[in-house]
Order: sequence, then C-alpha cells, then structure tokens
Amino acid sequence: MIEKHTNTTEWDTVIESEHSLFDINFKELWHYRDLLVLFVKRDFVTVYKQTILGPLWFFIQPLLTTITFTVIFGNVAQLSTDGAPKVIFYMAGITLWNYFSNCLTSVSGVFNANAGIFGKVYFPRLIMPLTIVVSNLMKFGVQFLLFICFIIYFTLNHQIAPNSWILLTPFIILLMALISMGIGLILSSMTTKYKDLNQLIGFGVQLFMYATPVIYPSSSVPENFRWVLDWNPLVGLFEYMRYAYIGIGSFDVYDLIYPSVFSIVILFLGILVFNKTQKTFMDTV
Repeated sequence: MIEKHTNTTEWDTVIESEHSLFDINFKELWHYRDLLVLFVKRDFVTVYKQTILGPLWFFIQPLLTTITFTVIFGNVAQLSTDGAPKVIFYMAGITLWNYFSNCLTSVSGVFNANAGIFGKVYFPRLIMPLTIVVSNLMKFGVQFLLFICFIIYFTLNHQIAPNSWILLTPFIILLMALISMGIGLILSSMTTKYKDLNQLIGFGVQLFMYATPVIYPSSSVPENFRWVLDWNPLVGLFEYMRYAYIGIGSFDVYDLIYPSVFSIVILFLGILVFNKTQKTFMDTV
C-alpha cells in the first residue's frame, strides 16, 4: 500500500484580485503593526527635522493661535466665553480642533500623497490612514500637555473648576479620531478622481470650524441657528472639553450618544468607500 503525502504551504500574505467591500482583514493589519510603528516614527521625526526650533513648534503653534484668537475674537469681537478666562477657553477649543482638522485633511489626501509607495509595495492600505491618526495623536498629546499646564495654573488661581468628567477624555479623543478618519477616508476616495477637491477641503474645514463651538460657547448661538449645532456631531465633544476642564456650560452623558453613533457609521462608510477605491486608484492618481 502506497501512502501519498501532500505538501501544503501556508502563506503569511495572500494577494487576491477580488475582495468584498466588507472584507476588512484585521489580522493582516495586526501583522503589519511594525510597519505602522515605523511610519509613525518617520512622521514624528521628519515633520520638523530641518527646522531650527524642531519639536518646540508643537507648543508654539497652539500658543500663537490661542493668542490670536484671544485678541481677535475675545478682545476685538468681544465674543462670549461664558465667564471663563479667554486664554484657557480658546486653548480648550484649539487643542481639540487641531487634532480633528489635522487628521481629516491628512487622511483625505492619503491616496495622492502615497501614490508612489502604493504602486511599488504591497501592504494593507489602511495602514496609512491609521498612521496619520496615530501620528497626530502623538502631536495632540504634546499640545494636550501644554493645555494641562494652563489648566493647573488657572485652577490654582481659583479661576476655573475642573471636575471628575475629565476621566472620560480618552473616549472623547477616540470619538474625534473615528469621526475625522471616517470623513477623511470618504474624501480621500473622491480626491483621486476630482483633484480640485484638494483645494476645497482645506477651505471647507475652516468653514466647518465656525459651525462648531471652537471660538464661541453653544449658549451664544441664536435660537434660529441652533439646528446647525444639533446636526454637528462635534458639538458635544467640545462642550464636554470645556465643561470637564473649565467648569462652564452644560454637559450630560446623553450628549455623547449622537457623536458615538455617528462615529461608527461614518467610519464604516469610510472603510467601505476606501476598500472600493483602493482597487482602481492607481488608474486615476
């Protein structure tokens, strides 16, 4: 009797021509986690590598923006801050907004910015958007540390009253990351075909800032414009930031239901559109 032995080879990576839009290989993403770390290190080191002040720009940029907002919107325009010190009021909004806007604009250009490496090397394409989100999270961490220093100063001077809601901060940052990545993935798929969108995205993000309570409290919005805030998924996150760390405004855990649902839905849609576009984007980039 002759026994037949069959040699089976197990491959780490199998590249197939057909994939379902719903096929998200999280195991493969985890397999390429070292590549993600390398990309994050690259981004963090090279951003200010040839500058004189280097990483100090992580602190300088939010400080200059805070000073500008304080002078223009606080002193000149006399916008309300609900009784909070103007500097810490604007810094709370700027710190959170910088993370959102940087993630969104960078993710939206991920195909065009990485067309060269996408055409030469195979790896899960979602690695690049994830790299952007994590890299900006590190920058946010540096700026958030500056924000905490100001929080401590104003707290010791009895000008603000932080509360236990600050423990929810990691979840708020997660929601901000999911929303910015989801919207960015959808826009990135559109920019591969319509190059003009690259110019409009930056302008659109600036306009969206004025529809979000970054430089003003929600309480100052007239009743006939309240519907804008009701549809904006970021409003609850910014209201949380000021309520938890400064002690102004109003906030309830129910205010996070809409942002939470929106973040899941928009990320799901973003990944679907991204998976569809990545199959043919080299023909259009």
